[in-house]
Amino acid sequence: MADFFKLKERKTNVRTEIIAGLATFMTMAYIVFVNPDILSAAMGVEYKEALIVATALAAGLMTLAMGLFANYPFALASGMGLNAVLAFTVIEGLGLSWRTAMAIVVIEGLIVTALVLTRTREAVMNAIPTNLKRGIGVGIGLFLGFIGLKGAGIVTASPATLVTAGEITRGVAVALIGLLVTGLLLARRVKGSILLGIILTTCIAWLSDLLSGNAGGTLVQIPREIIAFPRAEHFKTFFQFDLAGALQVGLIGIILSFMVTDFFDTMGTVVAVGGEGGFLDKQNRLPGLNRVLLVDAMAAVVGGAFGCSSVTTYVESAAGVSEGGRTGLTSVVVGILFLLSIFFYPLIGIVPTVATAPALIVVGYLMMRVVKEMEWKEFDEAFPAFLTMVLIPLTYNVSTGIGWGFISYAFLKTFRGKFKDVHPLMYVISAVFLLVFLYKPLQKAGILP
Repeated sequence: MADFFKLKERKTNVRTEIIAGLATFMTMAYIVFVNPDILSAAMGVEYKEALIVATALAAGLMTLAMGLFANYPFALASGMGLNAVLAFTVIEGLGLSWRTAMAIVVIEGLIVTALVLTRTREAVMNAIPTNLKRGIGVGIGLFLGFIGLKGAGIVTASPATLVTAGEITRGVAVALIGLLVTGLLLARRVKGSILLGIILTTCIAWLSDLLSGNAGGTLVQIPREIIAFPRAEHFKTFFQFDLAGALQVGLIGIILSFMVTDFFDTMGTVVAVGGEGGFLDKQNRLPGLNRVLLVDAMAAVVGGAFGCSSVTTYVESAAGVSEGGRTGLTSVVVGILFLLSIFFYPLIGIVPTVATAPALIVVGYLMMRVVKEMEWKEFDEAFPAFLTMVLIPLTYNVSTGIGWGFISYAFLKTFRGKFKDVHPLMYVISAVFLLVFLYKPLQKAGILP
């Protein structure tokens, strides 16, 4: 095992990798419940239990593939955001069947796989300038922190200012205590501090339920059963995609949109988490990148084939990396836990959002530290990175932040007479992003179909 995963070479050990795997899993286990909730709202409630099995199985298999084939601590599951677009825009909004919607995911996954096999995707990642790569990492750190603050209830929605400070409810108080506990553990350099913080915050939430008599709602849901065995009907979403229904001219824009989002969300995650783990070389490139990208691309195909939306690399992988996870063994642990969750999903639901939120806030801070290494003197280097950093969390979309960062970089460099500093692929990608961003307005104007 040590030789296969190169544990000594990456200065880690089995214990550290297991703790890292547990930390990553606990920060993203929510997807086993949230993804079925979102998709079943459009597909029909009768598919909910089947979607739980599909979500857990796809995440487990593809995370295992990432660990065994690419040997990196990246975990995969059905992508948040992509699943909502699939459910509410494609299925409900356009009135397409869920089988056609899943075929769209399969098609875009196959296209991205072709781009990986031709090494186009790797070339695109290598063409990104260092300052933008660091900006992506910082932006994703801010994004994770924002997700954590929102999940904790510390930040909430406001009709007047979009976001505002949340009221100090019992749940918010538990999250704040959990944040302080996790921060103290990190400050004292306790091994497994993020995982331990999640466990301790869950215990605090449970105690608060007992002491309050569940006033204001129950934070920790105690399951009625621990084991639930899947039955034949739990596989009714598998391989039901309608490929012929998705091969329509009118759906090209949707397929392109999914492809670009999938393509660049993963790119941002790999750059950010890879930087946090110290995996990048002197040129800020990830060794063995094509293996990571191939697994990720195939994961989208598997997600569509299983009927659980596009499966992609998760930014929550940073939780495990922050715990010291440095090899694919971390991913193997996560993958096994996802596969076990098919049978133990009632038990996994015990960990509340207020317990995982502090972990995401802390990981967000850890990922932001790279900001000190960024170039801020030259405007044409700094401003595109700034746009990327700000837009990723504020648009709640990694690819949107990356897109406007790329466009502004190409524009500023060109009109300052520094077009030779821009890799030709950056111009191509910027043009694709601009087309994606303008597609809906041009469609509404009747210029595009």
